Amino acid sequence: MFTGLVHSAGQVVDHSPRPLGGLRLTVQSPLFTAARAGDSIAHNGCCLTVTAPVGDRASFDLLAETLRLTNLGDLKVGDLVNLEPSLLPTDRLGGHFVTGHVDACGTIAFLGQDGADWRFDIDAPTEILDLVVKKGCVAVDGMSLTVADLRPGGFRIWLIPHTLAVTNLAQRRAGERVNLESDLLAKYAAKLLRRE
Repeated sequence: MFTGLVHSAGQVVDHSPRPLGGLRLTVQSPLFTAARAGDSIAHNGCCLTVTAPVGDRASFDLLAETLRLTNLGDLKVGDLVNLEPSLLPTDRLGGHFVTGHVDACGTIAFLGQDGADWRFDIDAPTEILDLVVKKGCVAVDGMSLTVADLRPGGFRIWLIPHTLAVTNLAQRRAGERVNLESDLLAKYAAKLLRRE
């Protein structure tokens, strides 16, 4: 379980095919100096298990299902990924409940300044949009964000300077894919309503 509050952006230092399929992802971040094999750490909102921590670097094995559902296969050496360690029972919950199980990828339609503020427009598949509401929460690349408005085929978010400073958004461009996880409570409510 996560909160969607990104701790830092780590840098991809290796992204290599595994002998039996999938990829081995290695990321560098001060966050990993205390990491142990078996720890869960979200990368762009996708829960991954530490397989080989060494100093400030850690490696993670990406299976075919992870590559199919997320944007982690798009990464290149030098790219930044949003990182968040799993939630402890004693931690403060400041975002919303994020499972680290990506539902689908969306596409950045616009990311840039709009007047004095920063606007983030995302195109999303119908199965995500059915669970997104104005002023509700959505996880985008692991960031717990508030939906400012719905737009045809997607939704809009306004970004604060802190989010731009501590995440990978400075590297992101229109046309790139982002990982989306819809609100957990919305998923359960939708399932219960379908059981009529």
